[in-house]
Amino acid sequence: MVKLSDSLDTALKRTQMLAEILARWRDHDAHPSLRGWRNELHSVKTYFHEDPLFEIERVATSLFGVKQYGCHLNGFCRTERGLLMWIGRRAKTKPTFPSKLDNIAAGGLPAGMSVKDCIVKECAEEASIPEQLAKQAKPVGCISYLYHNELGVFPETQFMFDLELPVTFKPFNTDGETSDFYLLTIDEVKEKVALGEFKPNCALVILSFLIRHGYMSPDTDPFLPLFLQEMHSTFKFEEA
Repeated sequence: MVKLSDSLDTALKRTQMLAEILARWRDHDAHPSLRGWRNELHSVKTYFHEDPLFEIERVATSLFGVKQYGCHLNGFCRTERGLLMWIGRRAKTKPTFPSKLDNIAAGGLPAGMSVKDCIVKECAEEASIPEQLAKQAKPVGCISYLYHNELGVFPETQFMFDLELPVTFKPFNTDGETSDFYLLTIDEVKEKVALGEFKPNCALVILSFLIRHGYMSPDTDPFLPLFLQEMHSTFKFEEA
């Protein structure tokens, strides 16, 4: 268990002290998670609606099991071939899940930024979706889950958005994090989810889209209740 000194009685003091400690750990290569330092602060809260307790470098959240928040966009269009989804492929240089399939736009929620502003920013950076079009993205809920690996513990909540795109729109990446985009049929998307070609949390976002739009049902997909359960995991930690 990590306990902060009572003298760190403001969010600013806690943020500054942790920044100093983490910078020293990074410089001494104390943990592999810190090698991907992003200079991006994330807010640490007991609950999302509460004020931040402090802010912390994004890659260090997994060291303490701090919940991260992010946003994901399902981009789709309606054509003579039916409903098609735009899918991205993560660049092979990405530090996490390189070359895996991904949503058309997604990203972590930086400290001090609203969820809607975050998805608009990611739309611009990752897929060159114009701001006025990105602002039409509809919030459709969130997924929550937990996983762990050699970099730490990752309790995460991702806010989901749906956006119908013009048939003439073609995404173009500007931040180097996406190598390709594909316009796929629903059957093609389902197949790639089943084959494990997606980054795991993106697969959950895709499954949510398929369920909400009527492309999955309990009769045709008997694992649907389990999928829904796994999309809304809860985390309970004992307090000392």
